[in-house]
Amino acid sequence: QVQLVESGGGLVQAGDSLRLSCAASGRPVSSYAMGWFRQAPGKDRETVAIINWTGGYTYYVDSVKGRFTISRDNAKNTMFLQMNSLKPEDTAVYYCAADSIPYRVMTTAGAMRYWGKGALVTVSS
Repeated sequence: QVQLVESGGGLVQAGDSLRLSCAASGRPVSSYAMGWFRQAPGKDRETVAIINWTGGYTYYVDSVKGRFTISRDNAKNTMFLQMNSLKPEDTAVYYCAADSIPYRVMTTAGAMRYWGKGALVTVSS
């Protein structure tokens, strides 16, 4: 089993930056694609960014391109989401997740097997 724990959320003003971390424990996740997802109140879950197991391939939803950067440190079993130029519409609970099948170039939210409990990010205007 893999446990994922998000940290780094909080309340910031528009234009500020935050860095989310996702620490994995239980067993290594270095062979698995991972991703960040978010859900705002009253809205469906949205894929924010996905990174493959090597870190060499990434995907971003259009609304965060140029502002957010996903990365991972496989030696530390940790994934990050650097969020710059935050906007009020980025307010949501952010979840990290790990894929169910190793060594895939890309994956989807539906294929994620392990999920964290979420970190709240609130951006005030």
